[in-house]
Amino acid sequence: MATTNLERVGQALEILRDGLAPFVERELQNKLGDKWLAEAKQVLERDKIKLRGKPGEINWDVAALLRVMWDLWNDAFAETLGRSDRSLVSELRDIRNAHAHQDKFSSDDTYRALDSASRLLSSVGASEAEKLEKIKNELLRLRFDEQVRHERRKISGSRGGSATKGETGNHGRARG
Repeated sequence: MATTNLERVGQALEILRDGLAPFVERELQNKLGDKWLAEAKQVLERDKIKLRGKPGEINWDVAALLRVMWDLWNDAFAETLGRSDRSLVSELRDIRNAHAHQDKFSSDDTYRALDSASRLLSSVGASEAEKLEKIKNELLRLRFDEQVRHERRKISGSRGGSATKGETGNHGRARG
């Protein structure tokens, strides 16, 4: 069965989580020191988001990562990342919420989600950006194939299904 756009966005969010978590933890530790975990928990408790995992170990989800990045931007991320990266964080929060509510994603919306996640991962130096590039290229290939099929249907429909003058070979069959 073919992968849906919702599934592609879900894959992108998982890849984003895997690539962002080490960066977020490193930046929080570097900028906030020993109080980084308490600061992160405080941000998340306001939105009733819980950090999962065993004591001393965090199992981040993408909603928590993006929320912490947004709320602690000036304290931990502004020196490392630019304003355009903050815009990506905001956009990716919206994408994550749409995905969580199982909204429909057009091919354009899906490509944008993949591209935004890839750009943020590239900004933080995460190798996971390459995985998203592969998914983006596959989506573009599928879109191109669909456009070609659509154009072929349009052309064959305008001919009415019969060959016109100059389109038959020696055996009277229409050329494809």
